[in-house]
This record gives sequence, C-alpha cells and structure tokens, in this order.
Amino acid sequence: MNLASAITGLPYVGKTTLFNLLTGGHATTGAFAGAEAETNVGIAKVPDVRIDRLSALFKPKKTTYAEITYRDLGLAPAAAKGGAPGSTISTQKLGDLRTADALVHVVRAFRDPTVPHALGSVDPLRDLATLDLELLFADLAIVEKRIERVDAELRSAKGPDREPKEREKAFLARAKPALDAETPLRDLDVDAEELRLIRGYRFLTLMPQLIVVNLDDADLGSPDAILAPIRAAAAKHRGSAVVSASLKLEAEIAELPAEEAEAFRSSLGLKEQPLDRIVQATYELLGLRSFFTTGPDEVRAWTIRAGANAQEAAGAIHSDLERGFIRAETIAWDELLRVGSEAAAKREGVLRTEGKAYLVRDGDVINVLFNVTK
Repeated sequence: MNLASAITGLPYVGKTTLFNLLTGGHATTGAFAGAEAETNVGIAKVPDVRIDRLSALFKPKKTTYAEITYRDLGLAPAAAKGGAPGSTISTQKLGDLRTADALVHVVRAFRDPTVPHALGSVDPLRDLATLDLELLFADLAIVEKRIERVDAELRSAKGPDREPKEREKAFLARAKPALDAETPLRDLDVDAEELRLIRGYRFLTLMPQLIVVNLDDADLGSPDAILAPIRAAAAKHRGSAVVSASLKLEAEIAELPAEEAEAFRSSLGLKEQPLDRIVQATYELLGLRSFFTTGPDEVRAWTIRAGANAQEAAGAIHSDLERGFIRAETIAWDELLRVGSEAAAKREGVLRTEGKAYLVRDGDVINVLFNVTK
C-alpha cells in the first residue's frame, strides 16, 4: 500500500524545497510557475527505528522501509491574486489535489525580504486560514451541485437504488451547513457506509492535514510563540497535526556528508530530524501501520491500514498469500529483539499462532503460512 500526500500552500512558502528534501528530488525551486505548473511526484521512505534494530539483529542482504508518495502542487489561491475565494485554483489543479489521500500544508514563518510574500506580509495563521477557505469553497461547490442532482435522482429511484441515495442526501444535508460555517468535513461524524457513498467526490476538507511551519533559523531554539496559535487553530479540527522545520537550513544540511551533517546539527542543538517527523506524521495521519517480515535476505516493513486483520496483511505481501492463508506466526518486534531469534521465540513460547481474523498490531513481526494450491 502506497498512499499519496499532496504538498500544498501559498506561493513562495517552501513547498518544493520540502518535496526535494523528503524525496531526494531536484525539482526547480525559487520561482512560482502558476496554475499550470507541472506536478512533481516522488517517494519518501518512512524512517523507522524498529526496522533499523531488526536489521542490526538479522544483518539481511536488503532492508526495505515503508514508503509514501508525495505530490508537490503549485496552487495560486484567489487571495494571493486579489480575487474572491474559490475562483482561481484551476480545475486541473483541484483534480490533482483530489487524487491525494492527505494534505501537507506548508505555511511560511520565515522572514526574508528577498523572497516576496504572496499576501505582502508574514502571517502563518492568516495563510493557513486563506488556503483552508479555498478548500472549503471547492468542497461546497461539489456539495451544492450534488444536492441538485440527487434530488432529481431520488424522484425516479425505486427499490434498492433508493436507500443509498437517501443516505447520500442525508450526508449532503449535514455537509452544506458545515461548509457554510467554514467547518471542514473531517469534523463531521462520518460512518463507514457514508464514506463508501461519497468516496468518489474526494472531498478536500475530509482529508487529514499536516501543517508544516517553515521557520526562520533564528526561531528554531524557541519556536513556541510562532507555533502556539497554529497548534491552537489545528486543535479545533479533527485530523490535523502541526510540525515545524527550517527548510532552508535542512537544505543546507542535506548538502553535507553524513558525519558533518550530524555534527552540524548537534552544534545547533537540534536533537530531532524534522524531516523524519514530517514523514512519520504523514504516515500516522493517513491511518497507516507497519508490520515486518524478517530473515537473512530481507528485513521489510509492510504497510496496512489500522484495523487490518492477518489475512489482509498477508495480501499486502502478495495476493496468493491472502487467498491461500492458513495462519500467521507473529511476535512483537521488541519481543523478538529480546529473545534474539524466531527459534528462541518458539522455545520460550512467545511466538504466537493467529488466525485470519487476528487484528495486526503496529510493529508485529509476521510469518504467513499459506496453501499454494488455492
């Protein structure tokens, strides 16, 4: 499973710099190309200390991390061009945005007079609200059009075709006043059946959102004054998280050899890797979990949705394993590290046998037993 996240935001906030840092890409930065700019696509590995420690134990020929696809989208919201909200993001770009599973919204907090600000001044909270309003208007336009059509469809719908349309209409009846009140759809209680019915609309405000605050180097030591109001704004809504980084500094560090980069980071008192936090936060917001397979050939992280069972996890490895699933041998990753090997886990009785309905836990190490004839 490899879900996609769209990196978005106002012009000149550091979107493409972040994209390059996460994916190792070399997309052009420093010039906003407008609504028809190409979309950059790349893949980032999900850092995971559990994979690192399992690899140290098994010393495999290959180590494979989970992955996330990032799409760098050049949007030009109306407020950045003096227009009315909802009027200037092109249909093509909105379509690109709707192919994502999560949004990574970069907001500018760095002060650099050589880099113009689309709205004339640095105000990350205002910028966050500006793009959020654009996405609300885009979703509202879809809801209003669909309400007109579903009413017409209900007049002729009969039998089993009628119930899903009635449920869709009920959802739309809740969605419109929420959007009118500038409330994102992720704040609504949406059940699994409603999600299935509205899946094709790819509502932007229903997607989880990671807010990346692009800081000045000078603010890295004490960023709370900048981050506190943004965190407070994000906390008002479900499915939002906030992380921060100085993307200019991270780009400079990325040019250094690994040992020099680590020493430089330490000299600045930077203990954490902000880029790692961004990828991990994206993974969590998408509702993804990892389980592992281990051995001398490969230690690998496999991606599943939270709540997946053992048979579904087997399908993440290969469809044949899901079809022919018999049972799974499983152990928590840290328990495997403690005992030192799967053979020792069997001797100590900590390697469990689970059936197809077993709900896989984040960090399980799994060996799937299956029938090859199925």
